[in-house]
Amino acid sequence: MIYASDLDQTLIYSQPPERAEHLGDRIMVAELIDGKVRSYMSSSTYQRLQELMNELIFIPVTTRTIAQYERIHLISQILKPQYAVTSNGGNMLIDGKVDMEWRDLVRTRVSETSAPVEDVRQVMHSVLSQDWVISSSWCDDLFYSHIVERDRMPVQEIADLSNQLKDMGWRTSVQGRKVYIVPEAVSKGAAVAHLKQILDGRKVIASGDSLLDQSLLDIADYAIAPGHGELFRQEQITPSGIYRFTEESGIFAADDITTFVHSTHSEHRMLLIKEPS
Repeated sequence: MIYASDLDQTLIYSQPPERAEHLGDRIMVAELIDGKVRSYMSSSTYQRLQELMNELIFIPVTTRTIAQYERIHLISQILKPQYAVTSNGGNMLIDGKVDMEWRDLVRTRVSETSAPVEDVRQVMHSVLSQDWVISSSWCDDLFYSHIVERDRMPVQEIADLSNQLKDMGWRTSVQGRKVYIVPEAVSKGAAVAHLKQILDGRKVIASGDSLLDQSLLDIADYAIAPGHGELFRQEQITPSGIYRFTEESGIFAADDITTFVHSTHSEHRMLLIKEPS
């Protein structure tokens, strides 16, 4: 089987210093920036991931750029999975190297299905304001990431912008203090579906918390989302019953997720053993 998972707010989490100190050895440092801790992982989640990687293929799937993924040392350098999907599906790493064939295919699809970035930039700038946008980044020549002051962000204007950009082949996702604007063809689900094909059509278990993870959860055979984040909030507003959610929220939701992955994989393996030859 394949276990494909989003990272931030699904498997790894930032924590205030006082809470991190209170949690002690229940959490582990996942990422450092200039010697300062940026994110943590539950120690139980890390142990379970280690065990799972002996039994299935673990694929980190993140909206982060390649460089941002690589600084999560606990995953990229210690667990060191063979496959990783970065840039929201726009890039794929195999044994740490960029798959150039996938990279070129994605960029061709973007040019065919989405409005040019110059047009999108004009529309964005009519709404984005220095009053509440702290910084903007053009990530891996694929999509925009804006850090914002969430409490000052005009919600209705962002909703209107999202609808306008959707007609242009781009989608908008608000995750905490970040607003992502991404071409439709840059998709986590498409990247993992491609890897599934390469890996002989293995069954996929997936986890993720945001609207940008929907395509990943939707192509999976089994899916689970943490009891927080965009998908969880959307479910509270408009119940769909589509997704399974963890009972736990916050950093320890990852324990529920990896327990689900373990039990699902075990059940699947038992079914294969029982199948007549």
